[in-house]
Amino acid sequence: MSPRGGEPSTGRPEGRPAARRLLAPPTLAHLAHSLIERPGSVADVGPDVRRAAVALVLRAGFDDRLELLFIERAVYPGDPWSGQVAFPGGRRELLDHSLRETAVRETREELGFDIEDDGLILGRLDELPPLTPVLPPIVVRPYVAVVDADVSLALSDEVARAFWAPVDELCSPDASVNASVIVRGESRVVPCVSHAGYTIWGMTERIFRDFQRRLEPDASSGRR
Repeated sequence: MSPRGGEPSTGRPEGRPAARRLLAPPTLAHLAHSLIERPGSVADVGPDVRRAAVALVLRAGFDDRLELLFIERAVYPGDPWSGQVAFPGGRRELLDHSLRETAVRETREELGFDIEDDGLILGRLDELPPLTPVLPPIVVRPYVAVVDADVSLALSDEVARAFWAPVDELCSPDASVNASVIVRGESRVVPCVSHAGYTIWGMTERIFRDFQRRLEPDASSGRR
């Protein structure tokens, strides 16, 4: 068990009948292998730093084309992540036994489905702290999951909209841009992923880049 809010190993998920069906696309099978061979690292921070978890939810679309689920957060005054494109997730609560449980609960609350009951958690990516000093000091642990292509979404009031984006389009060099964004009233030029009018930046962009590296052929070797 991890010393900082971890959970017991889930073993190799491909042994379960439902898992074999969900992992039939070769890209998903490769990704699952990478996450098993090299689980995400745990950030070396003090015990007073709050922790959160997000879920990168995948599905196999038409012709097994991999798609990744994003949300656009509803606008709330005083929320530093208000209105941003993000992965479903949030802070760990006292009743969460692990950060994995946080990712499951938050996805269920925000989108109305369960990434364990309606799919399969493949593993976790590296934990990330925020780089912007004006943002709250929260370390985020990303989990990667796959669900059936026909999973239904029921958006909560915290989510303005949700959309599936083809992974190959997100990984295209043409999607990587620098864009001006507003952070706590200040304009900054930051690296982004641009897709269908949406701008993916900040912590979400950093998490996506780690995910993107896991899709590379040598991802399980530990090379970065």
